[in-house]
Amino acid sequence: MQRGKNMAKPLKFVYVVIPCISIFLVLTVYDSKYFQIAPPCVNDKDCPRFKNNNVRCRNDFCVNLCN
Repeated sequence: MQRGKNMAKPLKFVYVVIPCISIFLVLTVYDSKYFQIAPPCVNDKDCPRFKNNNVRCRNDFCVNLCN
């Protein structure tokens, strides 16, 4: 009976690790979706517009400003 309990521990660990890694990968892909390379700009109108993002021109590159 002891053998069955010990075999369940690694399986529980795998069941916990897989969702954590999946969430990390989803957040990483979503975060890099819009601004992989910051486009060069001269003023704020040169930067692309996205819904719910505050994008401004800072130091000749478009930057997403946090609210």
